[in-house]
Amino acid sequence: MEKTPLFLGQILVHHNIINSTQLDQALAEQKKTGELLGHALLRMGFVKKEQAFLPLLAEKLNVELVFLKSIAISQEALKRLSIKALNHYKVFPFKFENDTLTVAMSKPQDIAVLDDLSMMAHARIKPALASEADIIEAIRIYYGLGAETIEKMMSGTEMMEQQTPVIQAIDELSSEASISQFLNQILSQAHRDSATDIHIEPFGDELRIRYRIDGELYDVQVPENIRFFHEALISRIKILSNLNIAEKRLPQDGRFKVKVSNSDLDLRVSFLPSAFGESCVIRLLNTFRLYDFDDLGIVGDERKLLNILINKPHGIIFLTGPTGSGKTTTLYSCLALINAEDTKIITVEDPIEYQLKGIVQIQANANIGLTFATALRSILRNDPDVIMIGEVRDFETAQIAIQMSLTGHLVFSTLHTNDAVSGITRLIDIGIEPYLISTSVDCFIAQRLVRLLCPACKSKTRLTEEMKKEFDVTSQISENHVIYEAVGCEACRMTGYSGRQAICEFLILDEKVKEMITLRSTSREIKQYVASKGMKTLRQHGLEKVLLGLTSPSEVLRVTGDIG
Repeated sequence: MEKTPLFLGQILVHHNIINSTQLDQALAEQKKTGELLGHALLRMGFVKKEQAFLPLLAEKLNVELVFLKSIAISQEALKRLSIKALNHYKVFPFKFENDTLTVAMSKPQDIAVLDDLSMMAHARIKPALASEADIIEAIRIYYGLGAETIEKMMSGTEMMEQQTPVIQAIDELSSEASISQFLNQILSQAHRDSATDIHIEPFGDELRIRYRIDGELYDVQVPENIRFFHEALISRIKILSNLNIAEKRLPQDGRFKVKVSNSDLDLRVSFLPSAFGESCVIRLLNTFRLYDFDDLGIVGDERKLLNILINKPHGIIFLTGPTGSGKTTTLYSCLALINAEDTKIITVEDPIEYQLKGIVQIQANANIGLTFATALRSILRNDPDVIMIGEVRDFETAQIAIQMSLTGHLVFSTLHTNDAVSGITRLIDIGIEPYLISTSVDCFIAQRLVRLLCPACKSKTRLTEEMKKEFDVTSQISENHVIYEAVGCEACRMTGYSGRQAICEFLILDEKVKEMITLRSTSREIKQYVASKGMKTLRQHGLEKVLLGLTSPSEVLRVTGDIG
């Protein structure tokens, strides 16, 4: 089989896909790294896609070329080989007929591997060609994330069941090492899928693992036998988080850090006792990954407004919205823009979600008496120019924030309200006098996150009259204007969406709004006034993204449904 790389290279040169010089360079690289020639060619940029040479190779080898994502997989075929063999040889069985097992391979001409597989499967082996990436993905999908790890652990458990209890206790270390490996696989896959949360939930007959991606929860395919290792997995996470592994009756919260693919992740964990054992949620925070306004989708008029607001010498800017609407991320993007040598910025947060060089960040801790209000009193003695408060939750915190604004500081904070105008009502409800709001607050910004359409599969449609009524727009938008709806493909996990951006509404407190607040006008009256002055609502900003082809009408209506 030594001739395999040269054989493939000669085919590519013959069909003018690469030249002789590129082949020599790739062969030299392949010899050094030990990787497949095809991988070396892709990595060096000589070939753009694996599909460029797979059909040629299949034709020369006289084997079938298969794309595992688009063919039916036989359950009988899957039972013929162990997950260990599949991972070791990088093969995938997909059909079993007449005592013949058809196996997808990246090197179908490797006679030694074919012989090994034949002995393991007790069947004749018919090779087919597939890319190694497709094979690895198929193994993950059909056998579950970390299947080989669980298989090893199960074989270890079966061994221990035949031994005395003393041997079981001695073998705990090797079991923990396997659990560590499985946890690493869960975390790595979550990071690759851009998940924000991992949910580990025990039920009577299964252990369910789910990722939250783009705000939605998706099941992770895991081996059925993982349920036997639920307690070991929970204990491993607790050990990493420096929590009490013996305590299973009370909720616990902790955190730990890991490095995944050159990214530093800060993981916040929360444990809850349930009927079938402890449930765990892991929040993944990339503490060094900051987003600019382009990433957030804050462009055009919204960016101009925000630039004016964040460069004011004093005042308060409140971001409002439910949990998970990206408020803290937007605030950090603002701080990053004004972070300079001549500006002292201090934050008080619970928890610290991002780390910004040059900014003093305080972690609130109510257990030791370091509340938001306590920290804010000390902050004033540290001569700040800009202060960021993670959240205004009570009268005392709100009152100190207003005092800071009135004494010449620029203050950023968040509130949990449905829309911008409701921010005024929220402050009044917690005890702040209306005249203090009108004299200290510059702006309330309501925010939501909408999912972006997958560029690979989005489908053209039209904005109907019914849609116009939902968005409360007139006929100046033509029904012939092309918009897009979600479809779903392999690239987006059949969701139709990939990534998210913010939609915002800005309530600027001009003189009239301040007067209305002081006179205790109703939210409805204030909304009517700002609408007459051209304030763009969340739904209207979402419609702009629909018309740009970035998201779908149904997605905007979904995230703005609570505000009508």
